[in-house]
Amino acid sequence: MVSKAVHVGGCLCGAIRFQAKGPALKPHTCSCKMCQRHSGSLTAVWVEFPKESVSWNGAGGMPTTYRSSEYSSRAFCPVCGSTLGAIDDEPTIALLVGTFDKTNNKELIPLAHSYKGRRPKWWHVDVQKS
Repeated sequence: MVSKAVHVGGCLCGAIRFQAKGPALKPHTCSCKMCQRHSGSLTAVWVEFPKESVSWNGAGGMPTTYRSSEYSSRAFCPVCGSTLGAIDDEPTIALLVGTFDKTNNKELIPLAHSYKGRRPKWWHVDVQKS
């Protein structure tokens, strides 16, 4: 059964708001240095959506982006600086789970951890086993 969920969220100041329709794909955590610097956290928690499933509907429109790699740009609010996710060249938008209004949703539970070896040894991340 295909999820008909509508996930909403946005930045700290509310200027950038989004709506993502359908199932949240590839819920995962990442501890790579790029995610650490982008989020300011030792581990980022991501979910992905097809680009056509995400609409930017706040007064600020689309987020500002910074080209972070050959295939992706990091998205953030130009007003408050909140990091929102990544907009890939391929038709994918990855959103940080902390930006969603409701984070207690089974679709948002991470199932994998990328770059686990990049986290400090004292930092532990639990992911659900699928």
